[in-house]
Amino acid sequence: MFDLLLNLIAEGVAWFFILIILLVDIGACITLLFLERRNPQVVAGWLLLILFLPIVGFVVYLFFGRHLYGEHIFSKKTTADEGIAGVAQDQYRKILEKDMNLPPGIERFDSTMALLLNQDNAAYSDNNAVDVYVHGEDKFAAFKEAIKSAEHHIHMEYYILRGDELGREIIDLLAERAAAGVEVRVLFDAVGVQKVKHEFFANLRAAGGQVAIFFPLKIPFLNTRINFRNHRKILVVDGKTGFIGGFNIGDEYLGKGPFGYWRDTHLRLHGGAVAGLQTRFIMDWNYAVPDAPVTVSKNCPYYPMEALNLPYGTSGVQIASSGPDSSGRAIYAGFVSLIGHARKSIYIHSPYFIPDETIFTSLLMAVRSGIDVRIVIPCKPDHPFVYWASYSYLGDLIRAGAKGYTYDNGFIHSKTAIIDGVASAIGTANWDIRSFKLNFETDAFVYDEAFGRKMDEIMLREMEEKCTQVTVGMYNNRPKWIKFKEGICRLVSPLL
Repeated sequence: MFDLLLNLIAEGVAWFFILIILLVDIGACITLLFLERRNPQVVAGWLLLILFLPIVGFVVYLFFGRHLYGEHIFSKKTTADEGIAGVAQDQYRKILEKDMNLPPGIERFDSTMALLLNQDNAAYSDNNAVDVYVHGEDKFAAFKEAIKSAEHHIHMEYYILRGDELGREIIDLLAERAAAGVEVRVLFDAVGVQKVKHEFFANLRAAGGQVAIFFPLKIPFLNTRINFRNHRKILVVDGKTGFIGGFNIGDEYLGKGPFGYWRDTHLRLHGGAVAGLQTRFIMDWNYAVPDAPVTVSKNCPYYPMEALNLPYGTSGVQIASSGPDSSGRAIYAGFVSLIGHARKSIYIHSPYFIPDETIFTSLLMAVRSGIDVRIVIPCKPDHPFVYWASYSYLGDLIRAGAKGYTYDNGFIHSKTAIIDGVASAIGTANWDIRSFKLNFETDAFVYDEAFGRKMDEIMLREMEEKCTQVTVGMYNNRPKWIKFKEGICRLVSPLL
């Protein structure tokens, strides 16, 4: 009798926990369906995960899936950013009214320019010199020289800093300039410097430099804030020189890591576009360090207008940003617009290629319209789920007539798109849902035929010499175990 009673109690406890699990799942489903405005494809993916993996699916959702949380915590940042960047709206009307006197080869992208201005206050300037770096040694040589040349201020915002030889060299250079009286502000993402000890910045702080962490972790070493990472890589020196691109700071980006040679793309800018990078830094800094904000005023030294207006070159550039602090998804919109304007060619580099339905359909339409669409992804996966999902999407486009390549000479981390050898988008945004919606990203949209031709030459040469073309036959004959991995990864790709 006593054993029967114990069994009944045990069964009751078991059913109680089952009921709790069901209620948690139902609550999560209600949150997804009624509270968050999302792509139905993403909602369906999370619902499947939560329903088929109770508790586990919900925990994964808490770590990776919440959007309302981000919208709430960044609402004040959004308001502050709008106040800083509103001056760019003056150019919006000029673009729409065709008052910018755009060169004949560039003028057909005027609607893309207007879109970025309207979505992100991305001011257009046409006096820029743009230098491109695809090797880490070249990029960091120019990077360090720019830091050494600083006379008034250095503003640096980076996703990843490693506590290794290159990381120490950069911090030491910053400390030297701070000791010389230069204002030095550096902003790093909390996840990107999670493994770097506080003492690593001691010399820089002692010299007067300021170090801040963006969106810090609540519990060290237990990252409950996987989403909403600051993926930007920006350097502004004296308001006159700017850097933007894909290279983080660490020895691995010089080819000294497990992937070997690291292929990326980074830009150095001189001209009016530097003001766009400066504004982006100030927005993010003032959010991260509300007690020591950068004060912006007319004729302030952070915007040396006389220097910014000099005729450094003839490249038209817009600096566009997107993230949880903006509602417009400007970079995503810019990508879609550029694809729609293509007439001859679309060349894309992306280490993570997981397009949503709109971008995938746009690329498919471009291919079927006879446009030369070429996409390069890595041959070595650093994130296996993302890699096999990317390979799946690449395969579908290849079957439609696109050309797909895997980069064989190490790892390709470049985030680059070149349209007709005229318009380019280069920066931090990957072609995946995480970059489009969840992370803080910044891209330079460059309108210049000479620059575009140069990028075309670089990309086409690498496709021939350092890549393997994935043909329809190769893709169709891939082993069954790869097909299985692709299928699973494609199914969960909206969650990646």
